[in-house]
Amino acid sequence: MKTISILHLGGTIAARVSPKGGVSAQYTAKEILDLYPEIKQLAKIKSRLIRNMHSENMNFYHYNLLAKEIQKEINSKTGVDGIIITHGTDTLHYTPAALSFILENLPIPIILVGAQRSSDRGGSDAALNLVSAINFINKTDFAEVAICMHASMEDTHCSILPALKTKKLHTSRRDAFKPVNAKPYALVYHDQGLDLLRKDFKKVNKKSKLQLKLFNPKIKVGILKTHPNMSADEVKFYSKFDGLIIEGTGMGHAPIEKIDAFTSENSKIFNEIKNLAKKIPVVMTSQCIFGRINMNVYSPGRKLQGIGILGNLADMTSETAFIKLAWLLSNYKKQEVKDLFTKNFRGEVSSRTEYEEEFAY
Repeated sequence: MKTISILHLGGTIAARVSPKGGVSAQYTAKEILDLYPEIKQLAKIKSRLIRNMHSENMNFYHYNLLAKEIQKEINSKTGVDGIIITHGTDTLHYTPAALSFILENLPIPIILVGAQRSSDRGGSDAALNLVSAINFINKTDFAEVAICMHASMEDTHCSILPALKTKKLHTSRRDAFKPVNAKPYALVYHDQGLDLLRKDFKKVNKKSKLQLKLFNPKIKVGILKTHPNMSADEVKFYSKFDGLIIEGTGMGHAPIEKIDAFTSENSKIFNEIKNLAKKIPVVMTSQCIFGRINMNVYSPGRKLQGIGILGNLADMTSETAFIKLAWLLSNYKKQEVKDLFTKNFRGEVSSRTEYEEEFAY
């Protein structure tokens, strides 16, 4: 049997209804294991609590803390064959992206698991998510960071999702998490069957020496969503930040062109973006879910490229772009970031967008 360490961070998977009202993370590491005794038949389980928190409270300090705890498990005398992290779902697509960048030369798999329904509810999705993560570790030589969540509304199978290509697309459904511009690594079934969909992942190598490239928690990166009737003051707000993600429209556009008497503010928006890009890295992403940025097609995109806006031809989600920019600013000189942003470090940038899943309920 493989040895698997489960590090608990709270969230809905560790939550129950509070006497004071509402659902909150309350279970201890031992209580969570006691809820799912079947997992002890699947692997040698080590379990400990890191935090009992809802994931919207996560920040760069917590990413660093978690990475160090992972390093402790990997470097322990007994060692581990894989690590599962229980985590709230609200920012479940941010944390694995952060860990993917922090953890260099990762020798074993790191699988993040959440639940859309708390573990004290009869209809909780927690058990299948947790069991599927263990079965995936048991049956593969996968050695990257990934997410394990329900693949459908039924308790039939889970998806193993790429850490840097996944987004939460529903507030409450069990299958809220879907891959964007990528396939899942695998489907894991209730009967413990496994359908491996991809083989382009790093393999287990216990000789690899893990290194940490941590976040600077003081780095400030913002996300600005463009919208109709936008004001230049919204851009100016970020003048004291270290970096900015602009979530533009379509292929990467913003309201920067004055086309009549009613659009004079657009010229001011353009000038504010231009001034900002001279001081800090400014990255364009899209409000669209699928596809990639292409600022070569329309004139607004070309103008934005001309003033130094980054991100052209990338197919990252806004969340991954945010995490990547903060990580680059934490570990490299600011002048290096512009050249490094479009470099593919961990599979976050696809050479071609070959797969697009229709997400329909």
